[in-house]
Formats: sequence, C-alpha cells, structure tokens
Amino acid sequence: MGWIVKLPFFVVLMGIGALAMLVPAVHGVILEDFTTMRVFFYGFLLFSMLTLVVGLATAGYAPTNVARSQLIGLLSAFTLLPLMFAVPFYEAIGNTTYINAWFEMVSSFTTTGATVYDTSGRLTPSLHLWRALVGWLGGLLVWVTAVSIFAPMNLGGFEVRATSNIGKGAGSALTQISRIADPSERLVRYTLTLTPIYVGLTFVLWIGLVVAGEFPYVALCHAMSTLSTSGISPIDGLYYAVSGFWGELLILGFLIFALSRLTFSRGMMGEANKGLWHDPEFRTAMVLIGLVTAALFFRHFIGAADQQSMVTIQQIFAALWGSLFTVTSFLTTTGFESHFWDGAASWSGLNTPGLFLTGMALIGGGVATTAGGVKLLRIYALFRHGEREQERLLHPSSIGGGGKEARRIRKQGAYISWIFFMLFALSIAAVMTLMSLTGVQFETSMVLSVSALSTTGPLAAVAAEVPIAYSGIPDSAKVILAAAMVLGRLETLAIIALFNPEIWRG
Repeated sequence: MGWIVKLPFFVVLMGIGALAMLVPAVHGVILEDFTTMRVFFYGFLLFSMLTLVVGLATAGYAPTNVARSQLIGLLSAFTLLPLMFAVPFYEAIGNTTYINAWFEMVSSFTTTGATVYDTSGRLTPSLHLWRALVGWLGGLLVWVTAVSIFAPMNLGGFEVRATSNIGKGAGSALTQISRIADPSERLVRYTLTLTPIYVGLTFVLWIGLVVAGEFPYVALCHAMSTLSTSGISPIDGLYYAVSGFWGELLILGFLIFALSRLTFSRGMMGEANKGLWHDPEFRTAMVLIGLVTAALFFRHFIGAADQQSMVTIQQIFAALWGSLFTVTSFLTTTGFESHFWDGAASWSGLNTPGLFLTGMALIGGGVATTAGGVKLLRIYALFRHGEREQERLLHPSSIGGGGKEARRIRKQGAYISWIFFMLFALSIAAVMTLMSLTGVQFETSMVLSVSALSTTGPLAAVAAEVPIAYSGIPDSAKVILAAAMVLGRLETLAIIALFNPEIWRG
C-alpha cells in the first residue's frame, strides 16, 4: 500500500480505469461476445503497461503545492481519463467516430448520462455495462474527492458554511490542506472508508431490484446509475423495467444519498451530532419535492376535472407516484422517468411542462454528493438571507438569532452562494452562445447547456417540446458540451481557484 501512496493521484486513477476494463471483458466471455471481450482485454493490457510506465516515471514526484497538485489532478481525471475509456468503447462498436465515443465517456464519467447512441440495439450489453461502470466510478471519485479535497479547501459548496469567506475566498483555506502530511494518504484514507459504503449500497440495491423481478444485468446497471446519479440505462429508462413500481420504490429510497452528505459521511466533516432531519439540505429537498409534486398533481387533477373524465383511485395514485418519483429523480440530477410519468398526462390530457424538471435539475442535490446543479445548501442560504431581509423591512430593529452558524449562512454564506449562482448563470449563457455559433437552435442550445452544466443528460428528452437527440448536433457542439460537463462536475469556483495566485506560490 505504501508504494501506491507515493504515486500521483492521476496515475492511481489510470490504473483503476485500466483494471475496470476487465469487467466488460469478463461479461463478454459470459455472453460469448468475444469481440468485445478481446477489445477490452487488450485495452486492459495496453493501459496497464502505460500506467506502469507513467508510474515509474513519476514515482519520486513530490508536489511543491499540495492544493494545486490535487486540483490539477482532479481536472486531469475528468478531461484525460475519458480519452482512455473511449478507446476500447470505440473499437468495440466499430461503426462510430472516436469523438462520439469520447463524448459518451465524458458524459458517463461526469455522471451526466447523455448518450449519442440508440440504446435499443446498437450497443451490446457489455458496452452498456461499461457505460454504467464508468459513471459509477465517476460517482465514487466525487464522493472521495469532495471529502478529501474540496472540504478542506472550502470548495464545492463547503464555502457556504466556512468560517471566513469574504475577502479571502478559497485562497484562505488553501494553506490548510498544504499542512496535511501527505495528500495521497488523505485520499487513501477516505477511499478506504467510503468505497465499502458505496459498493455495499450498490450491491444492496442490485439485489433488491433482482428480488423485485428485474433481470440481473439491467438491475446492476440501474443500481450503479442510481448511486452515481448518472441515469444510464441499457433499456432507455425505467419505462420498460420489469421490476415496475417496486423497483422504482427501491430506487427512490436510494436517491436519498444524493440529497444529503450526512447519509453516508456523517462524522467526517464535523457534523456527527446532527441528525438527517436537522440537515438544512435534506429539509429543503423535502419541501421542494413536496411543493413541485403537489403542483404537478393538482395541475393534472384540475385538467382531468375540466374534461369531466372518469377518475379512478388507481389513476390518482399513478399520477401522484409518477410526479413524486420523477421530480425527486431530476432534483438529484439522475434523470430517471417513472413508468407512470406519462400516465398523468394521458389522464388529464395535459403535457407536463419541462420547465418544472429543468428547475429541479438546476437546483440539484446535496453538497459532497454525486448530484450536480447549484446545490441545495446554496439555495437554502439564499432563502434564509431573503427571509431575513424581508423581516428587516417589516421590523428594522429585529434580531435574526439562530446562533453563529445561522448568521454566517445568512450573510457570508448567502454572499458566496449568490456569486456562485451568477457564475452558473453566466456559464449557461456562455455555453449557449458557443452552441449557437455551431448552428444549434436557441431552444436546443438552452436545454443542452442546462443539462450539461447540471450533469443531467436525460433532461434533453423531457425539457423541450420535442425530445432532443445528442446525435443530431455537430461535433463542435459535442466538444463544447463535453467541456460544460466537466465544468458542471468540478464547479466554477474550483476552476477559478486554480487561477488563485496563492496556490502558485512556492
């Protein structure tokens, strides 16, 4: 284990990616898909040798600045590793372009889940498994790096509750991480702590879906996609899933891990004494899910009443469940649609506006989870600030109260949250502008920009009036979207932190 600690972070990730290629190779042997087996096995040999060579060349490397090394390593992982993942994927398909294969791997590794391929028959089961596995590994990477890199640097949403945000920003916390003995040791420690939890949860959900009647291969892909919030499915979503309502109920129960970090990392960031219900992110998520689900349900209910159609208890429950599951799925940026989602529209005759789901995807899930978006903690900070400002308008001499942490969230936390929100909005505008320059229409560029930056690829199928196919956009637009996915996964503040002069000083 000691020699692994001495290797650069990116080299370790290369080795894990090479080992992961054995999974679709073994799966190809089981299904007698020997073409896929050979391609991925040769990919394992090739990239294992490449990892060995790079590892030997960098074994004695000692970074002069820990913060800079870790951020650059994480950025390199999301930009360079998909190039490696795409090689066997491209060779196994045969009749595709490398840029499409690379786009698919960027989408999977950033847990976006956007696909340029028709999942009904073009990709073999082993290739679908590879997509889901790459997304699952990307989700695990987010779990580990959020606690080991972003938390001590007050990035990735942790800046909202930081003791000092204004004036110093992320730079004030960059010296904290540099005082840690060895960044690799910290990464290894949290990897050994979080990986068994991540693997165990995936295994439990997989077994649960199989018990509910799902095919083991499909259940495994859906289990990995749920924990990583990638929304990758070999059968184009849950509509054709054999597990039906019980499978969706299981998946809904595991989506809670994308709403609050306290569900899996309690005690790792000084929050051991707080229960889940006392977490502002979890409570904010429950309020949002309840309000949006009720709005969608009553909209369909009123539409059905206006048509004077016969309403059964089964239709009412199906409409309510379809709205609840789909809203929760898009809030966590997973993007699974319920089997009963279309039933509500056929019941009332009204199409559900995609703006609802777009808004939920923009909000996103919890800090330090696999979910993307603006994050619930930032929304909570802005809400508390607005609430306090309204109270001051009515009662200028009032005292906010709530303790030191509540005051910090309402002031400094809201300030930095608003900065991030504006950066997120500017990023959407910039990506839309670049997409428009490639010839993509305005509505299409808007939907695809939001889906990429919020890492919610399935949003393209439901947000617009007509489903948008990623295969129909130019290659230049795919490159722009891939860059937007990486930006949405790492967040703008983390990229800006790389340009902070503090971390470039020796």
